[in-house]
This record gives sequence, C-alpha cells and structure tokens, in this order.
Amino acid sequence: MNNDIFPCLWFDEDAKEAAEFYSKVFDGKITADTPVVMNVDLFGQKLMLLNGGPQFKKNPSVSFMVICETEDEVQKYWDQLLDGGMALMPLDSYSWSKKYGWIQDKYGVTWQLFLGEKRTEQKIIPTLMFINENNGKAMEAMELYTKTFPNSKIGNILKYGEGSEGHPIQEPDENIQHAHFEIDGYSFFCMDNSYDHQFNFNEGISMVVMTDDQEQTDRYWNTLTSDGGRESMCGWLKDKYGFSWQIVPKKLIQLMSDPDQEKAQNVVQAMMKMQKIIIKDLEDAYNS
Repeated sequence: MNNDIFPCLWFDEDAKEAAEFYSKVFDGKITADTPVVMNVDLFGQKLMLLNGGPQFKKNPSVSFMVICETEDEVQKYWDQLLDGGMALMPLDSYSWSKKYGWIQDKYGVTWQLFLGEKRTEQKIIPTLMFINENNGKAMEAMELYTKTFPNSKIGNILKYGEGSEGHPIQEPDENIQHAHFEIDGYSFFCMDNSYDHQFNFNEGISMVVMTDDQEQTDRYWNTLTSDGGRESMCGWLKDKYGFSWQIVPKKLIQLMSDPDQEKAQNVVQAMMKMQKIIIKDLEDAYNS
C-alpha cells in the first residue's frame, strides 16, 4: 500500500487523545508521538494527526469510508464512535448496503461505516464531497487528480441519473452519486451533493503527499496551484476546489529528524519561511 500519501487531521491540542482513541476503536497503533505530530497505523494505513491550534474545524466535506466485512464489525465501530459523537445518517439497511451509517465522532471526524466488498487493499477510504460552488465538479476533480499523479486511474462511477432512488433532492443526472479513483495507488471515493451545506473543504482535513525530489515537488505544486488554486505556507496549498494538500519532500523529514538538534532546528526555521518546499535551501540551512 502507498504510505507516501496519507490524510492529515487538524486538532486543537487533543491529537494525542484522538490518536489513542482511534488506535483503540480500530485496533491500530501509534507510530509517532510528538507534541505537534501524532501518526497512527490503522489497518496498515498511515493517518497523521496535527496539533495545529483552534483555526480550523474538521467537517463532513471529507469523511472516511470504512469497508467492513461483517455486521458485527460495523456495529463495533459504530458503538465506539458514537461515544460523545453524533449520527449523521442512522445505522440501518440501505439500498447500497445491508448495514451502513454515517457518524461524526467526538473530535469532529466523520466516518461512513459500510458493510460490503472490499475492492482494494485499502480498508479506510477518504471520501470527498463536492458541494456548494463545487457541486457538479467531482468528475472534473477526478480528472485533474488522476492526470497530476502517476499510477492513477478513475474506477467505477455511478451517476445520479443511473440510480437516484431515495434521494430527497433532485440531483442533476450527470452529477456523481458515488465514484472511486486512485492517485499513485491510493484510493479515494467522491460524490456531488446539492444540499445547502454550511461547510466546505478546509485545512481541517488535508492530504499529505511525500515526494522523492524537487522535480516531483515542483510538478505537483505547480499543477495543483494553477487555474484557481493557491499557495500557502510550509508546503501547504489549496487546489482550485479549495481542497488542501501538503507537498512534502522526504528530504525535509530526513533533515528535521537529524539527531543534531541545532542542524534540525535550522532546517525547521528555513521551512517555516517557505511556501513551496525547496530542498536545496533546506540543505543549505542544514549545512550552515
């Protein structure tokens, strides 16, 4: 599985508590434990939890689909996630799954628990909801993302016109009810939705992409910030849909992890001044 691409969840000083909670719910393990960053391994997948402060709140524009093999498994996760959380769609039998529910946990992360067949080795699949000004753009976004990254493809697509029973809002036939795509072997789901939601993509949930070199860093950065995207600081950017990415050279992590604290700190200080990460400038700071 590609662990060079993974979600990052933004927390306000409770990342460690959340990491312990998710490790318990999904029988995972904590793989990095620092005051700023916690990493957890859930089913062989990496999830990063960032203590970033109060600025950003997670919302259901990005949720996490968990493909479950038995009804008992769905129930087990549901009961634990409901502790301090709230149901967004009740746990029930639906046309697309014998046992399914959509739930927001006590940390603001939303999960779709789905009894069904796992079609990739990934058990947890980030699901992007294209709403408000992005409604109707799921197909365009999949095309952008799969063109940007290697080893990418668009998989199964269900449009509302092909199966819109049970949806109270009349969606345009061409809108995506559910679709699967992969970027560099990492699976996502996406959908369009016409409800008037009071939230949208923000930095509360972003995708981290670890890059091998400057050429790859430049290519992803330039493509995703073009045509209405925008640069932010420290390797963060927003694409034209407002979805946040972190384009992070592996060299940055290597240099920041150096046992020589002074050298590592010089690298961090240099990185804090950058928008796109420039590997040569990090190496200069390291050697200064």
